[in-house]
Amino acid sequence: MSIRRLPSELVNRIAAGEVVERPASALKELVENALDAGATMVAVRLAAGGLELIEVTDDGSGMSPADIRLAIERHATSKLPNDRIEDVASFGFRGEALPSIASVARLTIESRERDGGEGWRLEIDHGAPAGEGPASLPPGTRVRVEGLFDKVPARRKFLRSPRAEYAASLDSVRRLAMARADVGFTLDHDGRRILSLQPSDGPGRVAALLSHDLDRHGLGIDCIRDGLHLTGVVSLPTFNRGMADQQYLFVNSRPVKDRLLVGALRGAYRDLLARDRHPVAALFIQVAGDEVDINVHPAKTEVRFRDPAAVRGLIIGGLRAALDEAGHRSSAREQFAATANWTSEFDRLARESEHPATFFTHPESGVPAFGGVTDHSGTFALPQGRAEMAAPINPTEVHYPLGIARGQVAATYIVAEAEDGLVIVDQHAAHERLVLERMRKASAGGAIARQALLIAEPVEMDEVDCDRLEGAAGELGELGLEIERFGPTTMLVRATPAPLGKADVPGLLADLAGELAELGTALALRDRLDLVAATIACHGSVRAGRILSVAEMNALLREMEVTPHSGQCNHGRPTWVKLAHGDIEKLFGRK
Repeated sequence: MSIRRLPSELVNRIAAGEVVERPASALKELVENALDAGATMVAVRLAAGGLELIEVTDDGSGMSPADIRLAIERHATSKLPNDRIEDVASFGFRGEALPSIASVARLTIESRERDGGEGWRLEIDHGAPAGEGPASLPPGTRVRVEGLFDKVPARRKFLRSPRAEYAASLDSVRRLAMARADVGFTLDHDGRRILSLQPSDGPGRVAALLSHDLDRHGLGIDCIRDGLHLTGVVSLPTFNRGMADQQYLFVNSRPVKDRLLVGALRGAYRDLLARDRHPVAALFIQVAGDEVDINVHPAKTEVRFRDPAAVRGLIIGGLRAALDEAGHRSSAREQFAATANWTSEFDRLARESEHPATFFTHPESGVPAFGGVTDHSGTFALPQGRAEMAAPINPTEVHYPLGIARGQVAATYIVAEAEDGLVIVDQHAAHERLVLERMRKASAGGAIARQALLIAEPVEMDEVDCDRLEGAAGELGELGLEIERFGPTTMLVRATPAPLGKADVPGLLADLAGELAELGTALALRDRLDLVAATIACHGSVRAGRILSVAEMNALLREMEVTPHSGQCNHGRPTWVKLAHGDIEKLFGRK
């Protein structure tokens, strides 16, 4: 079969497969053209989610009749005055969008130059000229796209419902509006006004487009490292979503959906969120033009960095610093401000104690106990200076943010009285976080202490799971778990992490094998260690259903008050909630 040159109409339809996947992608290209033309106001109209109509009107520089005709030719653009593509600062530069759209829809372009001249109109019907002539409009450009893929049934049948296409189109407008806060935007869908945004600053635009709850449950980000600048806002771990649809990432004001950036965002929350939960985020990265390649894909949503490790480190480091600083906050309740008061009070109690506050295994239950020590006889005892906790305490006499324990509900939840309300604590979730933070702190200073088993415990497993555990034996050893292969389907456990106390060894190994199967080898060692440590901590935590003494409950509360990230468990769920006095009064109709 001989090689033939494809006709231009077919070439444009092939190119449209990459540039114009759905109405949202066509809308994105048109809005980007409006922004590149210097518009200060962009008006968008949609019908049936963009399936029937997409119209974008701007007050930009406009085009002459000759430029309008040239704009529908492939690889014709005003955005590359020279051959240095790395210097491009505009959204578009490939010259593919308009000819691609014109090949699969009815396209009408009306434009009038800002510095004078009459308006002009050009119509293209699925690649074929359909007329041109004078047009009446103010300076700027209006582009209409009708009947997208009407004559390409193979593509039309893969489009989703009008509601789904509308949601994708709205997301595209949101991202571009967030990227250019200095430009006003309106969006109408089926005759109804959806968005009306006036020009503002970056934080104001982000606040207008994201959840208003971020005012109370968000963290501001602003950090600089090695010529990279990261700004934006992210949510507290306990303010999360089941989908990653509220994550907005920008590189040099360009909206992107880049795997490196998404992975770095996920990495920053690696031990704070369950894997099926996602944070809300709007992050803006500024980087020198020669340090990033934007010419990766025709859709221009992917980029490549010259130093991806530096970018990843900036995001993870910047976000972790902000999350660590707000470690005690939870979206389930208010943030306490009296940090100095309760920190100094805890330090006073610790100084009065003969022994440091640490976790030890209760000799009767085999479960780690809170804040206690073992005396020389091997029995469990409270440290000196804390024995008075078992007696009633007036919470107004000392400043404890999490209050004084008053009881336990369903052997699962601790009820405490604080100065301004009631605090309810999930004992398992809270202790899980405390154990994890202790393990992380211990591993940062060296290997975690091990508790050698008097008799090594064999655990029968599938051969594949044994292979995974054997391959990770070195990493697990750093976390205090000493294992070795003992035949094709058996692992021998010689030591467990000391913070766990008496652990369910078979269950622990089964969960670790599953964790390693899911992680694979894609994560860095530190990330793998953190995730594995979270699994170990879960097994070492006090379980729901265990009855605690008042002293144990208070020791847990005091430990939470000085532990980073104690506001949420290792899976992102809140460890405690609060009912303020005003909330309680409302429940009883007293306010």
